[in-house]
Amino acid sequence: MVLASTSKVVLGCVAFGIFWVLAVFPSVPFMPVGRTAGSLLGAMLMVLFRVITPEDAYAAIDLPIIGLLFGTMVVSIFLERADMFKYLGNLLQWKSRGSKDLLFRVCIVSAIASALFTNDTCCVVLTEFILKVARQNNLPPQPFLLALATSSNIGSAATPIGNPQNLVIAVESGISFGQFLLGVFPAMIVGVLTNAAILLCYFWKYLSVEPTDQQERGNATGPEVVADDEVTSHRFTPARMSHVSSLNPDDFDCVSEPIIRSTSVNASGGGDLRSRSVNSETDMQFSIKSLRSSSMSHEMVEVSTVPSVLEGASSRKFTRTASQQRSVIIEDAPPSPPDAAAANGEKDKELPEVVEKRWRVLVWKTAVYLITLGMLIALLMGLNMSWTAITAALVLLALDFTDAQACLEKVSYSLLIFFCGMFITVDGFNKTGIPNTMWELVEPYSRIDSARGVALLGVVILILSNVASNVPTVLLLGTRVAASAAAISPASERKAWLILAYVSTVAGNLTLLGSAANLIVCEQARRAQFFGYNLSFWSHLRFGVPSTIVVTAIGLLIVSSY
Repeated sequence: MVLASTSKVVLGCVAFGIFWVLAVFPSVPFMPVGRTAGSLLGAMLMVLFRVITPEDAYAAIDLPIIGLLFGTMVVSIFLERADMFKYLGNLLQWKSRGSKDLLFRVCIVSAIASALFTNDTCCVVLTEFILKVARQNNLPPQPFLLALATSSNIGSAATPIGNPQNLVIAVESGISFGQFLLGVFPAMIVGVLTNAAILLCYFWKYLSVEPTDQQERGNATGPEVVADDEVTSHRFTPARMSHVSSLNPDDFDCVSEPIIRSTSVNASGGGDLRSRSVNSETDMQFSIKSLRSSSMSHEMVEVSTVPSVLEGASSRKFTRTASQQRSVIIEDAPPSPPDAAAANGEKDKELPEVVEKRWRVLVWKTAVYLITLGMLIALLMGLNMSWTAITAALVLLALDFTDAQACLEKVSYSLLIFFCGMFITVDGFNKTGIPNTMWELVEPYSRIDSARGVALLGVVILILSNVASNVPTVLLLGTRVAASAAAISPASERKAWLILAYVSTVAGNLTLLGSAANLIVCEQARRAQFFGYNLSFWSHLRFGVPSTIVVTAIGLLIVSSY
């Protein structure tokens, strides 16, 4: 393909450059509009500059990829409501044998979870939990945050639903879920183990320090913790970050001082448990508390201060800091001795209803897990990935027996719109002829029928993924790399797609800006209530460069031999 006219080339480069700047640096001072608006702006400029026609712009939007993204988002939302990620977090601490064992578990659990539930979802729901575990054990948070971010990226390379660029590759290449898994999974396992070994070697001295010494070291040097006054409590859903305060009472057990939670809970306990925005176990606990208190009072007690500590096994105390104006809810106050017998009598009367609600939640959770398992089996059988994910999402919405609006509001529509704008922008940039011309210069030296060609192809993908981001890199290089490999053999074409999937994903570990999962971990850690930690760009770079180079090299050897 020859270059387009000079005006189209110049204007196309301007539109793509604006898109790239806003996608990589969404808060630039001169236009802090964010990635989604930047994507739409790039698409609009491509049409206004007549680089691409309006009809071609609509045709450039890949609806199967949009459908697959939507379906996986909805399934992830239901899995989070069914406490799947809470169970994964508990698995990290189960019979842990020290700091090194905990670090290894973070690598394995985050990698497997990312392969099944996308890397962004894994990082959203596990970051704050890992911070709490590290602080509880007086361990430095940095190695565990790096383990989460880097292992999530590596693990997501194993399946077509692990990350957005793999979704694009799976749809464009027609490679089945099973073939994708067989081709990349061995490289993923070896890559995660290698990354864990590098982490252990890099942080061995810090992880070997005794807890008391570690605490003294932290006090002496001053950990990078954000002040409590500068952070707010956030609850993040798998599909997007939402500012809903967490109501999970289990979180309070991990904190060494009283915590405030701003919320209003209806003590009468009406409504379906699954319609709430928090997870089902929290809903159940609030329902049980509401049933216990219904015979005594139908009003919620709100106070600004708590004068004394409530005694008793079931009592809880919530206080308020000076920097936060929040209402405090006193729950489970122990009944006075004269009312104890009456309270027990009411409890016995309400027990059948409590048991019934508990069973309803258990049956609902089981249905969510079975439907998700059925979706994975259907994908392994080679069924259409987009319609399989959409079907699973619609079945979950139907079985919820509630208005779907609350669940659908958590879907990251901004990400879907970002993809639509990106498809149009990249297609317009392709029509300028620049990507094809540049590929023709590199293509003779990057054929995958030689070790040198595979190495050069890996370097090109690695660099371009960090310069232009991984999804645009896949859109720009995918068909060209596949066409070059198809001239060798059909097996080489599939191998080229798998190499592109693995390298473009692992390339996100090179820098903090290389992957959205890295930014999620960084931002989550900085904003975490009472456990805030600032993961800097340079601290990530010092570990990311050697780890990415080694893991990429090992993965290339394994994937290219498939």
